[in-house]
Amino acid sequence: MDDTPTTLAGLIETQAEQLGDKPFLYFEDRSISFEDLNRQVNRAANGLARLGVKSGVGVAIMMPNSGEWLFVYFATQKLGAYAVPVNVALKGEGLRHVVGHSDSSVFVCHPDYVETVQEIRDSVPNIREIVVNTTEAAKGWSPPEGWRTLAEVMDAPDTNPGAKIDPNAISGLLYTSGTTGAPKGVVSRYQSSNIEGIRALGAVLKESDVLYTCLPLFHANALFLTTVRAIAMGLPMVLLRRFSASRFWDEIRRYGVTTFNALGAMIPILMKQPERENDTENSVRIVFSAACPASVWAEFEKRFGVYIVEGYAAVDGGGFAIVNFGNSPKGSIGKPMNPIRIVDDDDNDVPVGQPGELIFEVDDAKRRKVEYYKNEEASNEKIRDGWLHTGDLVYADPEGNLYFVDRKTDSLRRRGENISSWEVEREIDRHPAVLESAVFGVPSELGEHDVMVVVVVKEGEKLRPEELIRHCEQRMAKFMIPRYIEFRDSIPKTGTHRVQKSVLKREGVGPSTWDREAHKS
Repeated sequence: MDDTPTTLAGLIETQAEQLGDKPFLYFEDRSISFEDLNRQVNRAANGLARLGVKSGVGVAIMMPNSGEWLFVYFATQKLGAYAVPVNVALKGEGLRHVVGHSDSSVFVCHPDYVETVQEIRDSVPNIREIVVNTTEAAKGWSPPEGWRTLAEVMDAPDTNPGAKIDPNAISGLLYTSGTTGAPKGVVSRYQSSNIEGIRALGAVLKESDVLYTCLPLFHANALFLTTVRAIAMGLPMVLLRRFSASRFWDEIRRYGVTTFNALGAMIPILMKQPERENDTENSVRIVFSAACPASVWAEFEKRFGVYIVEGYAAVDGGGFAIVNFGNSPKGSIGKPMNPIRIVDDDDNDVPVGQPGELIFEVDDAKRRKVEYYKNEEASNEKIRDGWLHTGDLVYADPEGNLYFVDRKTDSLRRRGENISSWEVEREIDRHPAVLESAVFGVPSELGEHDVMVVVVVKEGEKLRPEELIRHCEQRMAKFMIPRYIEFRDSIPKTGTHRVQKSVLKREGVGPSTWDREAHKS
């Protein structure tokens, strides 16, 4: 639509005027209309303005999913300031890096993280004001001296603050997971809000649809592909605090959800839940997925009566995306709409069927620019010789369909053979006793890597290392079979349920790790 607002501030104002009391957000027992959203955002914006928030000022947000998270985030957009969503799992040096590196002046947090924030407070002098959302605090709880409450800040007029927005100003910083070093802040600017593009990705949605996310708002998927899409399309959304496999479908039925986004291990974990007679009795039409294993794709659709749309994109991907709307085989991320190449480490094209790094041709360097905050070297490295390097390994079939293989940083090499950790995980996860697994490389005394896997066993199941090795021997090449196996209760993950391989690699082989070489007869 030609009259689509170009900023989130304008979009919220427009939808409030046009949709009024139509429900926008369902969160636990709360219901917030489009009109309510606009009023609450205006209150937060006017309150933050009194704290000096304006263009060029950063506001860090460290809260779990809630309506207040959205009020604060969108308030920054009304003021022409920039928001810095903070992963709630961060603490110590990781938190200090994000808050300090982002030059945030105001820090909005939840009571649960007060102690964590206090530990770094003295080492981040750029923070001028700390605001605590006490609406979820225990009765009688009060914030540390000198800190403000969000209720106090939001005791402000509910009218538009009327700030002039500079199109070139930074609107947000989203920090990467930092798998190859310190997290980098991916810059968004007001002139590149891409509201129309977000709306276009929801072209298969209907006026009767209800969106849902249990993913954290501090990541792009929940924030943009669910929340901003819901606002842009005038549709209601359901927000949950976190993913729970055992309660997932009950929540879906409670709110009449028709579509949700699935990331990482969500689909395989849902498939591992005990089957119910009412599995197909839900209102979901479409599941927007990323990295759904081909081995469970068709089975998941049949068991739950849904249709999977697979997609590929990245927060630092320059706006490029690939989507399989059903025009490619199950397991494929689809056919690219933009010119691409698949290359080796020397940027030479690889043959059909061979994995290589996916790179996109950049036809407009300014529009497609990937910008990392205060890191010009990394920004320049991302786009080289007119091509955006994704850092993801894929391969193409003869028809041009693309298949995701692994993150380049997660692939490993053993005795001259390249190994996809994703492929090994796929086969291990097929064992009926396995809930999920994470495969990574550890240093080998022979050079290159040895394969290690961390395994989480399903509740009530038992699994011996020797049994898992026999399972692997029947399903994968000899060089792919793990040498090291470690059973754990959980696997460290990011907020979007992606395994933190960097953490596992640092921990490496430990005293509870089983070594296949030591048990050979």
